[in-house]
Amino acid sequence: MNRLLPLIVIAGPTAVGKTEAGVRVSKKIHGEVISGDSMQVYRYMDIGTAKPTEEEMEGIPHHMLDIVTPGEDFNVARFQQMVERHIVQINDRGKVPVLVGGTGLYIRAVLDHYDFTPPGGDPSRRMELQEIAEKHGNRYLADMLKKTDRAAAERIHPNDRRRLIRALEVYYSTGRPISEFRYKAGEMLPKYNLAYFGLTMEREKLYKRIEQRVDDMISKGLVDEVKRLVEMGYGEQNTAMQALGYRELLDYLKGLCSLEEAVVLIKRNTRRFAKRQLTWFRRDTRIEWKNVDTYDSLEEIADEITAKAEGLFAKT
Repeated sequence: MNRLLPLIVIAGPTAVGKTEAGVRVSKKIHGEVISGDSMQVYRYMDIGTAKPTEEEMEGIPHHMLDIVTPGEDFNVARFQQMVERHIVQINDRGKVPVLVGGTGLYIRAVLDHYDFTPPGGDPSRRMELQEIAEKHGNRYLADMLKKTDRAAAERIHPNDRRRLIRALEVYYSTGRPISEFRYKAGEMLPKYNLAYFGLTMEREKLYKRIEQRVDDMISKGLVDEVKRLVEMGYGEQNTAMQALGYRELLDYLKGLCSLEEAVVLIKRNTRRFAKRQLTWFRRDTRIEWKNVDTYDSLEEIADEITAKAEGLFAKT
């Protein structure tokens, strides 16, 4: 049996302290960070995605940041392929990859055996669906998808026409929902020598941190960041601009709400997102949870993670 490559994962809800913990662990274990965030891949979207600054990176190499523009297609399959290459390359350099983030599906696609290769599709069916979208709008496509693949409909944003069409095309071409082509973990052996940790904290404290983070983003210039993106030609037609903080401020810039109302919505939607993140990660029994509230500092948590990972990796 081939030796499994070591991999540390630090996951959890937004604003819990993952970025700092990832840097601290990397400094202790001679590691490099791989971002596990689906929005930090986009250039020009720095403040709203809480992308780490050079100062926050503390000299630790970070990967999967700023790799595509907001107008480019990017999906979990591309993420999986790119991260798997980074894991090999980092190990080849004699370092330890530390995957840090809160996008559950993206992280799971790296850790487990997901198949993102459904049949090539039906061009004529695709054209027909595009015509339906032009005539009736994206919401009509979303309603069609709800009737055939509810799991995909809940995962795909109603404005993401390309992915709606792809999911419908796969269903009508194969008779199977696109979600059936994805998860095959139960059939396969582990992919990595995995040390998997989750950070959490008391819910109300987390929500206060989220609200403070949103206020900090606004004070750092998030509104101007969204304005620049609009001036560059990006808008609600781009999947990237449906990210938390961006879609609400797009409505503000269009005059659909006040800035104060947009900020309230960002905070509410981010709290709800954090709750969904926790629900997703808590289903994974491989995660060893660290309650931030019970430690004096993230340094103490990083010490524990490093010791546990080193012990695990030394056994193979």
